[in-house]
Amino acid sequence: MSTPPKKTDAGKSQILKAAPAPKTGQVPKTGQAPKTGQDPKTCEIPQSGRAPRTAAHKKTFLRSHSLSIAAIAIMLTWVLFYIKSDPSTHWGSFFGNAIADWSGVVVTVLATKYLYEKQSAESRRPPNYECSPTRAFFRDHGLSIFLVITGIGWVIAFRMMDPNAKWGQVVGNIVSEWTQIFGLVILTKHFMEKNSKESSR
Repeated sequence: MSTPPKKTDAGKSQILKAAPAPKTGQVPKTGQAPKTGQDPKTCEIPQSGRAPRTAAHKKTFLRSHSLSIAAIAIMLTWVLFYIKSDPSTHWGSFFGNAIADWSGVVVTVLATKYLYEKQSAESRRPPNYECSPTRAFFRDHGLSIFLVITGIGWVIAFRMMDPNAKWGQVVGNIVSEWTQIFGLVILTKHFMEKNSKESSR
């Protein structure tokens, strides 16, 4: 009587290869270490453990815009103090001048964030993308155009006010501040000062 043939090692390896792979979420066999970041009970990799989006977004917004928020808050503080003060006194005169000075700080921070002035140290370098000559002109000189237009608006407002009135003095100082900012933008395009941050060369 003949005995059945024994299964060879090659036959066992073929059986092992044909065995189906474990499905996702299947509990690993005893002694099998889970993958990095994998839940040992479900074998699933959890989602990224981020903080709640609202809190993270709020923290990022305040940090990313803290300079403009602080400058605006300081300017509004001077406005409140000036409303309650007498412009003929030293403190009242100081608060009026501070409003003009800090309005210049606010416009410098915000305008240079969105607008450009080519070759000026007061501006970031304009993005280099293909566009029509007209659009390129407004892109490369948007900062000075903005200062000229808003400066004209301040001049018109100043001409319609009494220069000796309480707010007429403030608007007159703002006109002077706008002229200073515009002049600095233009001067840093054509002149240089060695080792100065205000010089582009």
